Amino acid sequence: MARGRLRIYLGAAPGVGKTYAMLSEAHRRTERGTDCVVAFVEHHNRPRTEVMLQGLEEIPRRELEYRGAVFTEMDVDAVLARHPQVALVDELPHTNIPGSRNTKRWQDVEELLAAGIDVISTVNIQHLESLGDVVESITGIRQQETVPDEVVRRAAQIELVDMSPPALRRRMAHGNIYRPDKVDAALSNYFRPGNLTALRELALLWVADRVDEYLNEYRSAHHVSRIWGSRERIVVGLTGGPEGRTLIRRAVRLAEKGAGGEVLAVHIAKSDGLASASPKELAVQRALVEDLGGTFHQVVGDDVSSALLEFARGVNATQTVLGVSRRNGWRYVFGPGVGATVARDSGRDLDVHLVTHDEAGKGRGLPAVRGARLGRSRTIWGWLAGIGGPVLLTLLLTHVDPQLGLANDMLLFLTLTVAAALLGGLPPALASAAFGSLLLNWYFTPPVHRLTIADPENILALIIFVAVAVSVASVVDLAARRTQQAARLRAESEILSFLAGSVLRGETSLDALLERVRETFGMESVALLERESDVSPWTCAGSVHSESGAGSGSSTGSRGGAGSESGGAGPRRVVGRPEDADVDVPVGDHMALALSGRVLPASDRRVLAAFAAQAAVVLDRRRLQHEAGRAKELAEGNRIRTALLAAVSHDLRTPLSGIKAAVSSLRSDDVEWSAEDRAELLAAIEGGTDRLGHLVDNLLDMSRIQTGTVTPLIREIDLDEVVPAALGGIPAPEVNVVLEIPETLPMVATDKGLLERVVANIVENAVHHSPAGEPVRVSASALADRVHLRVVDRGPGVPDEAKNRVFAPFQRHGDAPRGNGVGLGLAVARGFAEAMGGTLEAEDTPGGGLTMVLTLPAAPGRPAPCRDLPATTAG
Repeated sequence: MARGRLRIYLGAAPGVGKTYAMLSEAHRRTERGTDCVVAFVEHHNRPRTEVMLQGLEEIPRRELEYRGAVFTEMDVDAVLARHPQVALVDELPHTNIPGSRNTKRWQDVEELLAAGIDVISTVNIQHLESLGDVVESITGIRQQETVPDEVVRRAAQIELVDMSPPALRRRMAHGNIYRPDKVDAALSNYFRPGNLTALRELALLWVADRVDEYLNEYRSAHHVSRIWGSRERIVVGLTGGPEGRTLIRRAVRLAEKGAGGEVLAVHIAKSDGLASASPKELAVQRALVEDLGGTFHQVVGDDVSSALLEFARGVNATQTVLGVSRRNGWRYVFGPGVGATVARDSGRDLDVHLVTHDEAGKGRGLPAVRGARLGRSRTIWGWLAGIGGPVLLTLLLTHVDPQLGLANDMLLFLTLTVAAALLGGLPPALASAAFGSLLLNWYFTPPVHRLTIADPENILALIIFVAVAVSVASVVDLAARRTQQAARLRAESEILSFLAGSVLRGETSLDALLERVRETFGMESVALLERESDVSPWTCAGSVHSESGAGSGSSTGSRGGAGSESGGAGPRRVVGRPEDADVDVPVGDHMALALSGRVLPASDRRVLAAFAAQAAVVLDRRRLQHEAGRAKELAEGNRIRTALLAAVSHDLRTPLSGIKAAVSSLRSDDVEWSAEDRAELLAAIEGGTDRLGHLVDNLLDMSRIQTGTVTPLIREIDLDEVVPAALGGIPAPEVNVVLEIPETLPMVATDKGLLERVVANIVENAVHHSPAGEPVRVSASALADRVHLRVVDRGPGVPDEAKNRVFAPFQRHGDAPRGNGVGLGLAVARGFAEAMGGTLEAEDTPGGGLTMVLTLPAAPGRPAPCRDLPATTAG
C-alpha cells in the first residue's frame, strides 16, 4: 500500500486562517468527488470556521476521562476503519491526553499516512521544535507543544498562510479570533506588532529555506547543472591577500541591490596545505564577511579556477567577484591567470566581476625561505659524504679497477651526491656535484691529470652529470623541507585546534593555558602582564614556572613580578616588564604575554600570538564571571531588601493599624460600647494579631530557609492526621475545602510541624484564589515510593512562564491585591518541602485553575498500593 501524502498549512501566528484554508481545500476536494472527512478540527468558537464545517463528514471523537474531567481526542481507530481518501487533522503539535493511543498528534498522523490516507494539517511557526528558543526570545513565551522539524519538512506540500500584522490585529479587535474579554490582553502581549512582524519574518525565512531544498532536489533529480538565478548569490574568491576586504565590500554592495541577495566568500586552499595565504588576513576577512551578513567557506583544490567554478555552480551562484591579478606582467607568459580562466569557463549563466584594487600588478612577493633544520650532526655527515666521499671513491677507483668506464664512474659519483642531499641538504649536494665533476675530469676523462677534455662526448657526459646531480639534489632537499614544513603546520594546526576547542567549551583556566604555552615552546616561565594605562606599572595577572608548573601569581591584580618562590631547585627569573622578557607578545594596548628562557624564531610568533589572544580572553571571561556573580548577589540582596521594606511598610502596617484603631476605640471614654460592639472590636484585634503573627512567622521562616538553619525531624506520619490539623487557620474549612485522603495511603517520612506549615500555606493560597462556591479539593495518592498531595483550585490559573516565579519570595502573580500577605507563603512552602526531601510544583488544572503537587517520600517498609495512575500529564 502506497504511503499517504501530507499537506500542511503553515502560519506565523494564531488567527491567520490556517484552519479556514484547510476547510476550504476540503470543500474543493469534496466537490471534485474526493472522499474527504474531518478527523479532528478545533473551531475555537469562531463563527466563520464553524460555518466551514457544515457539509463535511466528521468522525466522532474519542472521549477520555483524566483527573475528574472528560476530554475529547481524535479517534485514530475510527479514522483507520473509515479509511477515507483525505483526512483533516487540525493542530499537528497537540499533546494528547494521557491514555490516548499516542503521546503526540503528529504520531497519530504518521499512522494515518502509513495506512495510505492523505492528511491535511495545520501548524504555527512557533510550534517548530528548532525555533523554540528563537520564539521565546521574541515573545517571552516558551511553547510547550512542539513538533519535530523533520515531520513538517517531510510534507509533500507546505503552504504558507500569511497575513500582515495590522490586518491580523484588526481581525483580533473584531472578535474573530478570541472572546471579547481576552482581546485587550492578547493585543497588548502576544499580538504586539513587533512580535507579529518578527514571527512573520521567521515563517517566511523558514519556508524560503524549504523552497531552496525543493529546488536543489529537483535540480539533482533532473541532473540540472546549469545555474538557475532564482535569487542573487554572489561568490567572492579570496586569495588571502590584502585585496580581499575590497572584494568583500564590493560583493555586499552588489547583493544589496536586490532583495534576498547572499554573499559567499570562498578561499581555495592547495591540497598539500602549503599555500602562501596569510592566516591572519584570512581570519580578518572571515570576520568581515560574517559581520556583513555573508558566510565564509574554505575549499581544497589544486586547480583554483576549476574549484572556484565548481563551488559556484554547487551553491547555484549567479555572480562571481574576483580581484585583478597581483602578478607582474612578465608572469602572464605562463598562463592567463585565475580571473581570465574563470571568466572564460563560467558560461552564460554565471557573471564574473573583475574588481581593480591597489595591489593589482604589484606582484605576490617572494616566498619566505625556510631551512630544513636537519640538525648539526646530519649537516656534518652530509658534508663528509659530499666532500670526503668523492675523495675516497677516487682513491678506490684509481687503485682497484681503473678501467671501470666513465659512465659507471659517473653513476658512482652521482650516488654520493644523492647521499649528501639526503643527509645534509642542498649545500653539501651542490658541493659534491661540483667537486665530483672536477675529480671525474682530472682522473677519469682523457687526457687524465689535465682539466682539458679531448672527446666532445665526454664533455656532454660531464654536463649531464652536473645537471642530473644538481636536479636530484634539489628535489631531495625540497622533499625534506616540505616534509618539515608539513610536520610544523600539522603541529600548529593541532595547537590552534586545541585553542579553538577551549574557546568553545570554556574549559581552560588561565594557569592551564599559560602552562600549555610554557610546555609548547619550552620556556622557563610565562607571565601575563597588564597595566591600567600607559604610565601605570605592570602587574601580573597570572604566571607559571618550569620548577613548579603552577601559577603563583594567578590572582588578578597582584603587584610585582611573575610570582613569588613556591618551591623548586634553582632561582627563578622574575619578569616585571615585557621588555625584560626574552619574548613578549602585546595583546591590545595594556596587556602583554612575557616568556623567559630563550629567544623564539619569528616563525613561532603566529601561534604564540593566538595563545596570547586566548589568554586575554580567558582572563576577561574570569573577571566577567566574577563580576556577574557579585552583580547577581547584589541584585538579589537589593530585591529582598526592597520587598521586605514594602512588606514592613504596608502589609505589616495594615494589621497594626486595625489593632491600633480597635484598641483606641475601646479605650475611648466618649462612647459607651455595647457588648456586641466590644466583642466585634476584640475579634478585630484578635484577627489582626493572628494575621500579624502569620506574616512575622513567614518572614522568620524565609530567613531560616535562606540561612540554611531549617533542620527537620523526620519520622513516620499519616497524612490524614496532618492535613486536617493544617486547615485550622482556614475560614470555614468544612465549606471551602474538600478532603480526599484514602485510608490505604502509606505513611510518609517527614517532619510533622513543617508539613503542617506547608499544607496550610498551600491551601490558604488556593482558597484566596478560588471563586465563590468553588471549594478547594485536597487529594492524595501513592506511586512507587512517593506520596503525592494535590491541592486543586478553580481560580484564574497561572501561565506556564510564571509557574516557577510564584515560588520566589515576595512575589504576587498578576493583579493580586495587597493585604493578602507579603508573597512568602509559597516560597516558605517550597523551602520546607525541599528541606524534608520532597518537592512542590505547580501545574494546570484541567478545565481551568491551578494544582499544587506536593511530593513526599513514603516511609520505608510500607509498600504503596498498586494504582492505575497516568504516567504523563496533559500538555
